[in-house]
Amino acid sequence: MRNVFRPRSIAAAGACLAAAFAFADFVHAQSSAQAPTSTETPTADNAVLLTVFLRHDQSRPLAELNAQLANQGFYKAFPPPGVEVVSWYVMMGVGQVVTLRLPASRLREVNRILEDTAWGAYRTEFYPTYDYKAVGLGEHEKAK
Repeated sequence: MRNVFRPRSIAAAGACLAAAFAFADFVHAQSSAQAPTSTETPTADNAVLLTVFLRHDQSRPLAELNAQLANQGFYKAFPPPGVEVVSWYVMMGVGQVVTLRLPASRLREVNRILEDTAWGAYRTEFYPTYDYKAVGLGEHEKAK
């Protein structure tokens, strides 16, 4: 009968197991760490626009999704105080599309609120941008 467990195999398995535990500790630390909250307001030099796609789970009824959002405290937590809502639309067949204006330093806070309160009812997509309107219109005027 052949010995299936060779010393090298056991060492490799041990290393994989140790890596898995280390990764699990890292994930737990990331998910349990509280996002810092800030009262910083957006200014011309620190503001970003964040467009968030809240893609609803079409396999579940709307009432069920709304109950989950209420249970998770979505509308209580989102948007956080001091974050400006630029637009908030329902996009039929997709879900909701929200554009926020916030200081770049608060990006993690907004992300964590959505992770904690929207996941399950929504799949989220984030598109950080910046305001280019004045520059674009200025270039348009110069080109005339």
